[in-house]
Amino acid sequence: MSDPTMPATIDTRPRSLSGDAWEDLRHSKIFWISSGLALLILLMAFFPTLFASADPTDCTLSRQYAGPSGAALFGFDYQGCDVFARTIHGAGNSLWVGLLSTLLAGVIGLFFGMAAGYFGGVVDAILSRGIDIVLGIPFLLGAVVFSGRLSGPGDDGVTAVTLTLGLLTWTSAARVMRSSVVAAKGQDYVAAARMLGASPARLMFRHILPNAFAPFIVVMALLLGANIAAEATLSFLGVGLKGDAISWGLQIAEAQKHARVAPAPLIWPSAFLAATVLAFIMLGDAVRDAFDPKLR
Repeated sequence: MSDPTMPATIDTRPRSLSGDAWEDLRHSKIFWISSGLALLILLMAFFPTLFASADPTDCTLSRQYAGPSGAALFGFDYQGCDVFARTIHGAGNSLWVGLLSTLLAGVIGLFFGMAAGYFGGVVDAILSRGIDIVLGIPFLLGAVVFSGRLSGPGDDGVTAVTLTLGLLTWTSAARVMRSSVVAAKGQDYVAAARMLGASPARLMFRHILPNAFAPFIVVMALLLGANIAAEATLSFLGVGLKGDAISWGLQIAEAQKHARVAPAPLIWPSAFLAATVLAFIMLGDAVRDAFDPKLR
């Protein structure tokens, strides 16, 4: 039987970088607040009927500009549509475009970043110049041109905006991955695996990638928030989602024309958009701080 007067045993086993990062995140209020808000937004985007039972396409002019009530918490807009229902359902397209475009940018950035960092030399020079060329394209101008060329008549614009954002925003992920791979491939465990005859593919995906992936995940979290805001910007300018699609950007673009008469249809989607972008950026910042050894 243990002596209660003896001090508790202290776990002196060394922790990995991910273990240290999780320990920091576990005690971070910003991480838990942003994670909770991000989870709520994801639920709202993929299961909107849990939050709003009204049909967002049920619009009647007789209810135009009617105020909040038990049936419509945010009132009605200039077309007599339920603002609350449209705001809840607008999260779906906005988040879906943000997620898919970020995933596309991540795949491109992962491929080019790993190739440039691992092979170096001429491959690194060519790919780095390609990254510089994409970075030199003014984002808003490139987005307007690409989305216009990729969207067809009668298209809701979801595919066009997703491809546009993915093709224009992969550069930051590629640069971070390149730097991480360059740092990781010089480690002793990589040299040992190379001496044991590991192939380049095994070195990259078995030894280098797991140890270079943490900064990449941080960039993806930050990029997700930026792409959600970019989709809303393009939709607001009339070159993003269109037609019968429902998104926060489209709602803001329509409501700003009538903001003096009825500000609620403008305020609520703007507030939800700002909260979503802020949640993912705060989450990315918290993860970045936890994985940055310079802050320890």
